[in-house]
Amino acid sequence: MTFEEIEKLIAEINQSDITKLDLDFKGGHIKIDKSQVAAPVELGEESPVGQSSAKTLQETNHQELSNLDTPKQKTLKIKAPLVGIVYLQASPEKPQYKKPGDHVNKGDVVCVIEAMKMMTEIKSDFTGTIDKILVTNEQVVEYDQPLITVIPE
Repeated sequence: MTFEEIEKLIAEINQSDITKLDLDFKGGHIKIDKSQVAAPVELGEESPVGQSSAKTLQETNHQELSNLDTPKQKTLKIKAPLVGIVYLQASPEKPQYKKPGDHVNKGDVVCVIEAMKMMTEIKSDFTGTIDKILVTNEQVVEYDQPLITVIPE
């Protein structure tokens, strides 16, 4: 799910009589419980339960999700050029192409995507250090989905 889809889901739940939602989806899990809302840990205070908690829930989730997408340093994203299954290693016995902390040069293979029995090497467009790998091995990815973040040199 994209950040915008999650925001829309939260808004719709806040406007409904639904008090609990537990949703598993490819690549994640969302649990919303309007009866047990708490502010993020760094604020050090709890939110009140009741009518105002729905607004607090939306703000809390928005802030938490924004923090996930807001890197501490400037990072660049390597995105999927096609829909398919991503492989982070050439075969199960082989090591992963790149891991967080590894140096990557422009043109290095960072993963492959299989689509219609064709394997497409995904190469880095940047030189730098791998910051995060945003997908898991054998995960289905969408077109233009971020796969890896790189801290440029």
